Amino acid sequence: MYELLNKISSPQDIKGRTLTELNAICDEIRQAIINRVSKFGGHFGSNMGIVETTLALHYVFNSPIDKFVFDVSHQSYPHKMLTGRAFGFTDEDSFTKISGYTNPDESIHDLFNVGHTSTSISVACGLCKARDLRGDKENVIAIIGDGSLSGGEALEGLNVASELKSNLIIVVNDNDMSIAENHGGLYSNLRLLRKSKGECECNLFKSFGLDYRYIDNGNDLATLIGVFNEIKGINHPIVIHINTVKGKGSSLAENEKEKFHSTVSFNKETGELVSINSGETYLSVTGDYILKKIKEDKDFVAISAGVPSALGFGFDASKRAVAGKQYIDVGIAEATAVAVASGIAKNNGKALFGTYSSFIQRTYDQLSHDLCLNNSPATILVSNASVYGFKDKTHIGIFDIPLLSSIPNLVYLAPASKEELTSMLEWSINQNSYPVAVKMPGGEVFSANYRVDNDFSDTKYQITENGEGVAILALGCFYKIGVELYTALKKQGVCATLINPRFINRLDENTLDCLKKNHHTVVTLEDGILDGGFGEKIASYYVNDSMRVLKYGLEKEFIDRYNPCDILRENGIEINSIIGDIKR
Repeated sequence: MYELLNKISSPQDIKGRTLTELNAICDEIRQAIINRVSKFGGHFGSNMGIVETTLALHYVFNSPIDKFVFDVSHQSYPHKMLTGRAFGFTDEDSFTKISGYTNPDESIHDLFNVGHTSTSISVACGLCKARDLRGDKENVIAIIGDGSLSGGEALEGLNVASELKSNLIIVVNDNDMSIAENHGGLYSNLRLLRKSKGECECNLFKSFGLDYRYIDNGNDLATLIGVFNEIKGINHPIVIHINTVKGKGSSLAENEKEKFHSTVSFNKETGELVSINSGETYLSVTGDYILKKIKEDKDFVAISAGVPSALGFGFDASKRAVAGKQYIDVGIAEATAVAVASGIAKNNGKALFGTYSSFIQRTYDQLSHDLCLNNSPATILVSNASVYGFKDKTHIGIFDIPLLSSIPNLVYLAPASKEELTSMLEWSINQNSYPVAVKMPGGEVFSANYRVDNDFSDTKYQITENGEGVAILALGCFYKIGVELYTALKKQGVCATLINPRFINRLDENTLDCLKKNHHTVVTLEDGILDGGFGEKIASYYVNDSMRVLKYGLEKEFIDRYNPCDILRENGIEINSIIGDIKR
């Protein structure tokens, strides 16, 4: 089935092949992508559309001497197969051996660990500068999708690139699609460039002072090879604007581009998703709540930064259509999203910006300066901030607590249940005193077995079970672990106190002081890293007291393609292990 592909151990193995053979390799690459993604999940449409581009690049250029930088690297599957890693796509037993993103630990052909967007041009500029100072002559190629151009760093990179005056090849893979549909004024120019076949007078890339070539059929291998041969070794920066078809070669991915941008495993004949949770999720709960809020309150606006559905707040295309003008997608530009939210709140509107925990890192300055320094009462919804979130080390979302807790004025809340999630969102959106962030719980949906408040103006922890000796402060979705620990201790004759802290970055000193009267040990449980986390705040508060504080969370490290149960066990987050620690 993979007669040609299995014989490729490096890009040198495709040199000198006939065009017929090269097209046959493209077909086998697509079959291998379908094989892996349909069984294992992963990025589908983005990889299917760039097969010919990647093969042409490797056919013409000489990696790793010539350096390839993939933006996001969610389109790097063909590159991996052409650099000796086809087994990770053709052999089901080897799927877990290959990352879904570029990874220098796998191959010398991967320069960077990349999982975030809009970085490739800037990084490539750095590669060029180092090359030029050494007096070397290798080609540097940045491969970036049209969706990633909406990120500010991509535009900053274009601005820097124009002054390099040396070799830099920027391949813009334009399939008229981000994760969802594209938003923003620059896409009107891309459409105009496609319509005019690159000939229109208004040209985004030329306005930066860059040379420019347009390829109308970006899935035609012969044309790509011809153009790349012409510009190989060029002595100035150039943009190669390629019009491709997202999902090329799969009717499923071509017809349902958002659904099959990235996907869980699916039936490759019908497109039916195999392993998706068809029941209630925190994303669906959130999406339903936000749509209800939009219908009820004309002053409320929901904001996305290019990830409205699986990575944001459960806002699929149908919900976006109903939301109309009360929904804004700023493109892949989290910093702008936070600033827009602050502006809406400052002008007496109600704004919620929701995005993935790993992506919130890109807007720290706007959170601190534009939002919290100005005390704008907007709401930031942080999704997948959990050990149960995405598992690739480029996307892990477990660093949110120390990051957001360091910002003054912000109230960071951790709901433990679906009812508390919507209650906190409702309070946050309607109040006008604080900027508020809400940490969407991870894992399976938990329904409250405790009273859910509707006012979080005062920092008060919620004691759900009164006891003595041992107090369990179980934060957010780890409240479920707290319930299990409380129950297990009770069976052993220990009647502990169980607390739902609710507030991540603010201490309820009254409750903590009261615990001193009849408790000797406090156990903290948090879904995040311990270093700079919630448990450290509790331990610091008791530093001058005799109270023992046992902290349970995650080690500060980049973990990759992990099993959450394994990580919890490795960090001592098991009921019997914790009870043993308490007894000791």
